[in-house]
Amino acid sequence: MATTRTAKTHWEGNLQEGKGTVALESSKIGTYDVSWPARAEEPGGKTSPEELIAAAHSSCFSMAFSGALARKGHTAERIETRADVTFQPGEGITAIKLTVRAAVPGLSEEDFQATAQDAKANCPVSQALAGVKNITLDAQLV
Repeated sequence: MATTRTAKTHWEGNLQEGKGTVALESSKIGTYDVSWPARAEEPGGKTSPEELIAAAHSSCFSMAFSGALARKGHTAERIETRADVTFQPGEGITAIKLTVRAAVPGLSEEDFQATAQDAKANCPVSQALAGVKNITLDAQLV
């Protein structure tokens, strides 16, 4: 069964000096301030599309990795995933670095790396971001 999730943004003003809010409409868990300086300079207590993409990518990867482990008969004690999304004004998103540290009892290093690469390739957010040429993965079994 397909699901649809919705976010809504309200923006006022021009790009450089304007400001807006993004609301997580489906979950209703929050409304967050956004601005160009938060995107291209310092966050200053506001979020950006890239930070929201990082949140989506890190959580999607963790779920895909957990699912891939389960299909191989393993359960992680913990998975810690960080996504660093690099935005270059005038170019767009130029890189995403996924960093995962996971404790998975009974899993070999070789199987860990293969499963992490599989999760990177097959998580729906990775697939949606396929236009980003430089998506890297640093995976360590801990």
